[in-house]
Amino acid sequence: MLKVCLNGSRTRSEHPGLPVTPAQLAGAARAAVEAGADCLHLHPRGVDGAESLLAVEVAAAVSAVRQACPGIPVGVSTGLWITARDVTARRELVRGWVALRPAERPDFASVNLSEPSALELAAVLREIGIGIEAGVWTTRDARLLGSGPLPGIIRVLVEIIGVPPEKAVAEADAILQELGDPGVPVLLHGEQEACWPVLRHALALGLDTRIGLEDTLTGPDGGPVTGNAALVRGVRELYLGKSYSEG
Repeated sequence: MLKVCLNGSRTRSEHPGLPVTPAQLAGAARAAVEAGADCLHLHPRGVDGAESLLAVEVAAAVSAVRQACPGIPVGVSTGLWITARDVTARRELVRGWVALRPAERPDFASVNLSEPSALELAAVLREIGIGIEAGVWTTRDARLLGSGPLPGIIRVLVEIIGVPPEKAVAEADAILQELGDPGVPVLLHGEQEACWPVLRHALALGLDTRIGLEDTLTGPDGGPVTGNAALVRGVRELYLGKSYSEG
């Protein structure tokens, strides 16, 4: 499975093609799916362009993307930075998603196990019927999952963040070894300079992976890219044996 991560915490000053508004997210999602993406991850934004967990803004982003990409799973972030590290505000905002109609509700939400109150947030998501993607950044996070099953989890997202590219693969292997078999699919990816080395490693191991402007602004050759669809096509061309021009 190849997921596309459309925007993350970036701003349009970092890349002019970064999708922010619901319409921009819908267009970028459609292009990425046509290029070969199987799953979508996005960070909804408010009218000011800032990341948001408000139900009305999550609904606007998710429903626009669903209309553009029917049948494609859609997930969102719950990063604690979105609420300025206020765990109570985050929990209550996510709890507000219970009122969303099916077309407005994400299929899953990423929960970073390194963040405070991650398990409590996971419980809220489970209560309101949204799948949990467990974000594992460290071997400590992996041990937390190993201490007992997390109800409602649909995927483990092993993320190599803030690690020099020359050490990224070794760090990924250490986390994967600690994780063992979690009983659900594992998606492995890296960010920034570690993105492409870790993506290559994920494909070599037969794991799910992801690509998109959230993770990198450059293609596999190190050059700039026009957007998310170009990154998806780059993966298909170089690592899945299909033509860059397909889709």
